[in-house]
Amino acid sequence: MVMKTKCSSITKERIFAASLLIPCFVFVCIFAFYPILYSFFLSLHRIILGLPSIGQPFIGLENYRELLHDRIALRSLITTFAFVSVSTFFEILFGLIIALVINRHFRGRGLVRAAILVPWAIPTVVSAQMWRFICNDNYGFLNYILFGADISKYRAWLADPFFAFAAIVTADVWKTSSFAALLILAGLQTIPDELYETAKIDGANAWQRFRRITLPLIKPAILIALLFRTIDAFRVFDLVFVMTQGGPADSTNVLQFYGYKKIFAEGFMGYGSTISVLVFITVFVLSLVYIRLIRTRLFTET
Repeated sequence: MVMKTKCSSITKERIFAASLLIPCFVFVCIFAFYPILYSFFLSLHRIILGLPSIGQPFIGLENYRELLHDRIALRSLITTFAFVSVSTFFEILFGLIIALVINRHFRGRGLVRAAILVPWAIPTVVSAQMWRFICNDNYGFLNYILFGADISKYRAWLADPFFAFAAIVTADVWKTSSFAALLILAGLQTIPDELYETAKIDGANAWQRFRRITLPLIKPAILIALLFRTIDAFRVFDLVFVMTQGGPADSTNVLQFYGYKKIFAEGFMGYGSTISVLVFITVFVLSLVYIRLIRTRLFTET
């Protein structure tokens, strides 16, 4: 009788747990899995919005073979990897520095923490427009800082391939370094103060305490910040759309923006979906690598 009562209670708990999970699962299926599968479905067809008369013929992997020979797409892939590598490196670096500063005890620390999160709270389109104004060749603040009121020396920064790429990287780093700092700060606050006090007694200086205590213990937090920032950087679109439109000479033409142009500007729905699938696969593989690194790090620590 007691066993039947226990089994009945366990069954009810499982049914209750399932009833809580099913709405979330349905939501994920509708807004995550279905768009992914539908994008893959579209990538297997030739769909041209300007030519509805041809229908939607099934062409298999033809779009993927065409993608391998698309020089602009390959260049956009290289540009995307360069953007991800440079931006995430500086975001993690500056995030670490910011986290170390705001983790210390000083007067007004709460206000400083709130102020640091302001760039991250600003919508990306707004911050991108702000940086576009800063780099403007006629009235930009950057030109004024460098050359003063001498308009003859003003440069069109966003018309130069190198500086245009540097501008979108700078805008992204400025906006999202505080997010990385927030994640790293959470890792810093889990370190007991007793470890630092013991290290001081043993004669360890500030650099030794950072290298031997702080850095090893916040590596999982750094990897998590790196995971989120890498995923977000691969999906960059609004910065490029507002600041450079992929130019000049496709120097800032990342994959997401190239896919947007193929679908909405040129009307190649099937080919543009192929580019979206490529972005998804790349992000998915990198996420698996990061998650494996995080699990390995946590397992070795325990």
